[in-house]
Amino acid sequence: MTTGEPEPEVRQAAAARRAPTMTWRHLYTLATERLGSDVEARRVVERASGREGPDWLLTLDAPVPKRAVPFFDDMVERRAAGEPLQYVLRRWGFRTLDLLVDRRVLIPRPETEVVVEVAIRELRRLDSRRPLVADLGTGSGAIALSIAVEVPSAHVWATDVSEDALAVARANLAGIGSPAATRVRMACGRWFDALPGALRGQFDLVVSNPPYIADGEVLPAEVADWEPRPALVAGPTGTEAIAELVAGADPWLAPGGAVVVEIAPHQVERATQLARDGGFGEVEIRPDLAGRARVLVGRR
Repeated sequence: MTTGEPEPEVRQAAAARRAPTMTWRHLYTLATERLGSDVEARRVVERASGREGPDWLLTLDAPVPKRAVPFFDDMVERRAAGEPLQYVLRRWGFRTLDLLVDRRVLIPRPETEVVVEVAIRELRRLDSRRPLVADLGTGSGAIALSIAVEVPSAHVWATDVSEDALAVARANLAGIGSPAATRVRMACGRWFDALPGALRGQFDLVVSNPPYIADGEVLPAEVADWEPRPALVAGPTGTEAIAELVAGADPWLAPGGAVVVEIAPHQVERATQLARDGGFGEVEIRPDLAGRARVLVGRR
C-alpha cells in the first residue's frame, strides 16, 4: 500500500534541483572572509578554478564543480593555519617562469629576480657566444632556469646538496620545455664539488642565492616554521656560505669571468672583503628593487 509520498531518493533529487548553484564568486567571498585578504582569496580561487586574469573575472558566476570544493577548502584552511601562500598554491611566478614550489625549497622572491638580472648583465658584458654558467645551491631552479630561458645561448649547470631540492628543480626543468631545457644539467653535491672537474677554468659565471642568515637571527614565523632551514641559515655569522663561494670560484672561472651572489644588506663590508680575499680585483654591490644592497659581483 502506498502513502502517496515520494521515495527518499526522489525527495533528495528534487531538493538538489531546487538548491542554489554554488559559484566561484561565492567561494571567493568565503575565502576573503576566512583569510582577511581579497588578494589571497583571489589567488586561491584562481588556483582551484584553473582560470587567471581576465578568464578569472569571466568565470566568477560559473558553477563550481563538486570535485573542486575539497581542493579549495584544503587551500583555504592551510593558508589560515599560517602556511605560506606559495606552498599552499604549490606554484609561484618568478620572472617569466611559473615554478613548482613546496617545503623542499625556498620560496622564490623578488630579491632573487634582481640576482638573475645582474647575472644576465654580466653575461652580456662578457659577450661569449656560448656562455657557461654554474648556479650553485639551485633550490627550485629559479636562477638556473631563468638564465637558460632568457639567454638562449647559455649552458647552465645547476647544483644542490639536497636531493629533495633537485627533485623540485628537475620538475621545473621539465616544465620549461625545449630548447632551453636541453641546455641545463643538474647535479647533486656541495657547491663546486658537484661540478665536473673537466670544466675547471671554463665557467663564464658562477651565481648563487646561498644561505646568508646567522644562527641567532630572528626570522618571521612564516619563514622559520615552513622554509628549509639549511637553505636559510649559514652558520654563526651568516657569511659562511658566501665565504666558501667566493673563495672557491676563481679556479672554475674563465678569464674575465664573474661571480654573482645574493647577500643581506648588512653584510656588504664583510662580503666585499671576502671577495677581494678570494682574488676578485673588481667588486661591486648592486641594490634590490627596494634600494637595499643585495647582490655582490666579483670580476676576475
